[in-house]
Amino acid sequence: MKVYLDNGATTKLDDSVTKAILPYFNEKYGNASSLHSKGQEAKMALEESREIIAKKLKARPDEIIFTSGGTESDNLALKGVAQLHDSGHIITTKIEHPAITNTCKELEKQFEVTYLDVDKEGFISLHQLKNSIKPNTILISIMHANNEIGTIQPLKEIGEIAKEHKILFHSDAVQSFTKEDINTKKINIDLISISAHKIHGPKGIGALYVKNKTKLKKQILGGKHEYNLRAGTENVSSAVGFAKAVQVSNKKDIKHMKKLRDYFITNILKIKHTKLNGPKERLCNNINLSFAYIEGESIGALLDAKGICSSTGSACSSKELKASAVLEAIHLPPEYINGSLRLTMSKFTTKEELDYTLEELKKIVEKLRKLSPLGK
Repeated sequence: MKVYLDNGATTKLDDSVTKAILPYFNEKYGNASSLHSKGQEAKMALEESREIIAKKLKARPDEIIFTSGGTESDNLALKGVAQLHDSGHIITTKIEHPAITNTCKELEKQFEVTYLDVDKEGFISLHQLKNSIKPNTILISIMHANNEIGTIQPLKEIGEIAKEHKILFHSDAVQSFTKEDINTKKINIDLISISAHKIHGPKGIGALYVKNKTKLKKQILGGKHEYNLRAGTENVSSAVGFAKAVQVSNKKDIKHMKKLRDYFITNILKIKHTKLNGPKERLCNNINLSFAYIEGESIGALLDAKGICSSTGSACSSKELKASAVLEAIHLPPEYINGSLRLTMSKFTTKEELDYTLEELKKIVEKLRKLSPLGK
């Protein structure tokens, strides 16, 4: 059996998305900036896609800026705000995606950055957030749902704090978009990063929600595309695919993933010395486990040999042979930290696939523990 449980890294295209995209490769291939009929055909498709995505966020179409993905959206948000200032202070967390963390490290050359702690389940302290604000704080950037352990931060409460102090608020919502409700009419938020390939859309397309009148410094120079915030010929086919993926997302699929998530967690925790990382109430498709006394890389390799695709953490940092910064931030005990495994489902995941995974995973853990020098 072939089982794909790495949907936090990327997802397969929904068939309806593939069907929607295809005409824009060889029939409706015009440049959306061209004034002739072929170009205007593409322009119409681009703007219809923008409207669909905006509607999901309860936003205005002109508040959606198409980008190449979540990483570019994060960079545009952070650098775009920071570079309008000569100096200042930025607040983020210790468990952000590398697109935020590494951008903040770069900005430290000119700006002061505070990295908030998190508790053992990955939640920030609103009290610490308030106490970290300074007179020169220009931006708060806190991700909505963590890509490794599935912790969902309280955007509404964070937004209220940001509003009270008149500070811009950005959130990386790449993992949570369409899985959790994000209503820009009900929460005070200025910038939101989203991406298509986490929701059965194409790779290479994302967007940044930019609240009306929020100023950013352009990062890619060229033409005046995307409301003069992101130069470059628009990726119409992928924008159409992104919008279609948003259209077909629904609450039924979320319930399906939650049910399977809880079923798997209940059964896998029956294995001794196994720990669930992150909170019980978590992102609908996320499971992050640690098996004491064995290596996560070995578990992943043996699962792959059985046709099961998994991850030892974030795909964006999987090439780095070092402990997860997220697991370190939640103070996971040393005997558990190296034995982590992330399993992320999609609407296509079945109970039969999870039963097969449970069966093989139990065998693998038992085998590796027998080989472990710790003798556990």
